[in-house]
Amino acid sequence: MERRIALLDEWGELQREIAAMQAKSAALLAQRWRLMEDEIAVAPRQRDVIERSMIAEHSAAGRISKGSMEYAFSDARMLEQCFPAVVLLFESGRITPGHVREVIRPAEVVRDAIDEGTVSSDTLALYEAAVLEIAERDTAMRTRVHAAEVAAALAGVTVVQRQKRARGERTVTVRSVGDGLALLEAVLPEHLAVGIHDRLTTMARELAKHPDNRDVVLPPLTPADVGWDVEAGMSFGADTFIADPFGGEDPLLPDPADDDVQAMLASDPFFHADSPCITHVPADVRTMDQLRADLLTDLLLASDPSAAHRTGLDNITATIQVTVAAATLAGADDLPVQLDGTGPLHPDTARTLAGARAGWTRLFLDPTGFVTQTDTYTPSEPMRSYLRARDQHCRFPGCRQPVHRCETDHNLDYALGGPTAIDNLAHFCRGHHVLKHPDIPDAHRWTAHQLPDWSVRWTSPTGRDYADPPPRRVMFVPSAVSIRSEAPVDAPF
Repeated sequence: MERRIALLDEWGELQREIAAMQAKSAALLAQRWRLMEDEIAVAPRQRDVIERSMIAEHSAAGRISKGSMEYAFSDARMLEQCFPAVVLLFESGRITPGHVREVIRPAEVVRDAIDEGTVSSDTLALYEAAVLEIAERDTAMRTRVHAAEVAAALAGVTVVQRQKRARGERTVTVRSVGDGLALLEAVLPEHLAVGIHDRLTTMARELAKHPDNRDVVLPPLTPADVGWDVEAGMSFGADTFIADPFGGEDPLLPDPADDDVQAMLASDPFFHADSPCITHVPADVRTMDQLRADLLTDLLLASDPSAAHRTGLDNITATIQVTVAAATLAGADDLPVQLDGTGPLHPDTARTLAGARAGWTRLFLDPTGFVTQTDTYTPSEPMRSYLRARDQHCRFPGCRQPVHRCETDHNLDYALGGPTAIDNLAHFCRGHHVLKHPDIPDAHRWTAHQLPDWSVRWTSPTGRDYADPPPRRVMFVPSAVSIRSEAPVDAPF
């Protein structure tokens, strides 16, 4: 145990040192960019050549592609010019380059809104403070979702306009990637793309659980392939017993109903009286990615799941979760809507989705964006509805598995007296749920305990605590209620 703790400490310190060194690397790129601008001031007509030469040399020196180098320079410039608090955390190794990237990229809409004059110039500082609340204690992927929601809340009109313009960029392209493979790319509205991936995943899981629920096309057989004995009319393969693989009524072959043939069939260990012709269905060894790809091909080419996958998948539909303010749903404003776990959604899309629903779950939020209460107009259990609204994803630190793919767990085991109550329940994905099972050896078993603020505190086998706070929802404030001058820089979002 001491060795495990020592290795963990050493690794954690090394990660911080790596992040700090990468911050120094970004600072050097920012300095080089300023030097380039000085060079351009002397020869303004050579701007394009000077910039291209600089990027080419850094690409060659670092063995980095031109596109990646361009992104690195752009991020370094933006980091130095607009995000001083991010720089401090980056230099101290408290956030990684991944976090920095996910803070900078969504900020583009806020900068556009500032340029357009729809928000004040100090909005970018407010954005930075709100996003760092998550970035400093969570993963880069969770930071990306939160940053997109904060940017949409601060620059709502700009986000809606950008999404409206972007709808015209829908496209499907295909290009060869070699070895008989091609890349099929579809640029779609985000809620549709998320729904498509969810449906493919659900269907793939169904096939993985029931590999027998599919037709198996066997290759053509010859007598030599299966050791067919024409005189006996029987075949004994390694895995399959076949009565007549050729399906003909050759007069040279004995009738399968013959008593001697039946006796030989009965001698096979896999023989069953109700099924004399037995075929063993091979195990499905495809990965989830391969299953999704095969199902996508099947659906696009056959419209519905074809006979190869039976009809058991026909009724599987996609699942997405959308949170919309009542005023926006009623058309009183056009503030962005949340596609939970992904980012902002155009209000018109939310209204269209709302029209197809028979019921709604109403959420009550406190001033900091936490869900405090829920009621439902659908026939679902209120407690489960509340937990789905509160958790949004698996409550292990950094995990983003959506709640509809998670299990509701008693943090304190029910068998040990843990109550079935909101403050003892949380969503865990299967991979993290099993970490706390009683049958896991103590040297590798985790425990989870819910705190009064709904954070879930996980304790590792080494005794370290890792807290996962409940995800806050970004609240979209009507433009009439200005937060430009009144809100402090550390206002919660």
